[in-house]
Amino acid sequence: MKSFEELGVNEPLRKAVEEMGFEAPMPIQERVIPRLLGDANDIVALAQTGTGKTAAFGLPVLQRIDAGVRRPQALVLAPTRELCLQISSDLVDYSKYISGVKVIPVYGGSSIESQIRSLRAGANVIVATPGRLIDLIKRGVVKLDEVNTVVLDEADEMLNMGFLDSIEEILSHVPEDHKTLLFSATMPADILKIAKHYMRDYEEIVVGTRNEGSENVRHIYYMVNARDKYLALKRVVDNSPGIYAIVFCRTRRDTQEIADNLIKDGYNAEALHGDLSQQQRDIVMKKFRDRVVTILVATDVAARGLDVSDLTHVINYGLPEDTAVYNHRSGRTGRAGKKGVSVAIIHSREKGRLREIERIIGKTFEHLEVPTPEHIIEKQLYNLADRLEKVKVNEEGIAKYLPGISRKLEWLSEEDLIKRVISLEFNRLLDYYKDAPKIDFIDAKPERDRKRKGEKKGPAHERPADDREKDRRTAARGMERVYVNVGKRDGFFAGNLIEALNKLVQGKRVDVGRIDLLPAYTLFDVSKKDARKVVGALTGADFFGKRLHSEIADKDRDYSRLSDKKKKSKSKQ
Repeated sequence: MKSFEELGVNEPLRKAVEEMGFEAPMPIQERVIPRLLGDANDIVALAQTGTGKTAAFGLPVLQRIDAGVRRPQALVLAPTRELCLQISSDLVDYSKYISGVKVIPVYGGSSIESQIRSLRAGANVIVATPGRLIDLIKRGVVKLDEVNTVVLDEADEMLNMGFLDSIEEILSHVPEDHKTLLFSATMPADILKIAKHYMRDYEEIVVGTRNEGSENVRHIYYMVNARDKYLALKRVVDNSPGIYAIVFCRTRRDTQEIADNLIKDGYNAEALHGDLSQQQRDIVMKKFRDRVVTILVATDVAARGLDVSDLTHVINYGLPEDTAVYNHRSGRTGRAGKKGVSVAIIHSREKGRLREIERIIGKTFEHLEVPTPEHIIEKQLYNLADRLEKVKVNEEGIAKYLPGISRKLEWLSEEDLIKRVISLEFNRLLDYYKDAPKIDFIDAKPERDRKRKGEKKGPAHERPADDREKDRRTAARGMERVYVNVGKRDGFFAGNLIEALNKLVQGKRVDVGRIDLLPAYTLFDVSKKDARKVVGALTGADFFGKRLHSEIADKDRDYSRLSDKKKKSKSKQ
């Protein structure tokens, strides 16, 4: 492994990065830095976030700057305000010992007037989001005719966010003889289009495995009933002392609700989603980076550009539809050679999606049982013992207080003292888990239920039709079965049901369990406390001109025959 000096990095930059804790170049830095400092061609680098990309392009970019020329000589484009600020901050830190170098971030959601003032005072490096930069170019504030290096960071994310035309517009203002460095986690067709059109004889550098998440990530899934997802989330968190995690949700509503519940239950959590103002988002992200908040509940869009080191877990509160999104989520942990965990909390309807992700990323998820209360408490207690063993004791600072404290506690035995320390830390946890049930492991339920009933093993399609119909009308434990008079024949599918419930049912989101979609009707599970509310909300509503009727499903009523009668009656009219 080479040193930064051997890569050609000059002394002022080396001094700054050494103070920041950089001991040796990371693989991406070792391959990119000498090429950018030399006469190499343009570069397309495929690497996950967190592999040391900013220093890989930042050090050579800064080294090539002529501080005496107060015009933009390097341009870095990033997809989000957050990443733009992060890159700019890092470049300022690297250039600490280089006199006169000016790095200016420009981005939307902030005063354009203050950015114009900064730019007019002179800038050597501009770090920008595409939309705001185009605005500044059109106003005549930014001129890129002396730019010698262009960096496109997280180019695939910029394309996902619809910035292709903006990127092409910006590159048309840059001199033809500039160097281009494009960083991307994946290589979609539009990235190739940019590379072929705007880059000269580019060299492709792959760090890690193309289109895969970090090799240091362990992929785990827990399968539970839909109603138990939140309980499973809390157990995953409680079973991981020292957790520092992002919990990904699919909707803003879920994100806020789960964060609110975690806060109410005593966790250091916050929500991050598009309904927050920019100021609120900045506050939340600062608290998360400073570890005042240790669990960030976020949507994928809101978390773009959030570059946080040392995440222990990424938790998928359900799986995304797009495998690339799962890759991007899981790639946020297990960085810089450290181990990370990507957890998926799913129900049975997501099993097929899980298998599809496994097939595409070439990894197998470990199927684990949700941690039991006994295991969680044991793990937390041993973690406390470990912390007590390793705590740094300030002998000098506490010496004068020890005699008084010793006198006050001398009546306690060693065992009493240990019990009190444990109780001080864990009374809430012990009380919460005292009578907590085991969360059922869905894969094991059908077989266990058959054994309990004395039935022979066999798939549903091999059992008599009457038995299958009774199964459809039977709710899972703790749930109520609900009937609604529309089905696949009406163009009514699971997504329509979820959308209708979110729109029509007031208050907190309703957790939906098993859904059976039949041609003329639908049966689905909701928690018993929500069942009446759901029936009331659906009954009388309109679905593409059809008036809905809903009721608590009767185990002894054959809804298939009921729908057939209605169909025949309608045909006679």
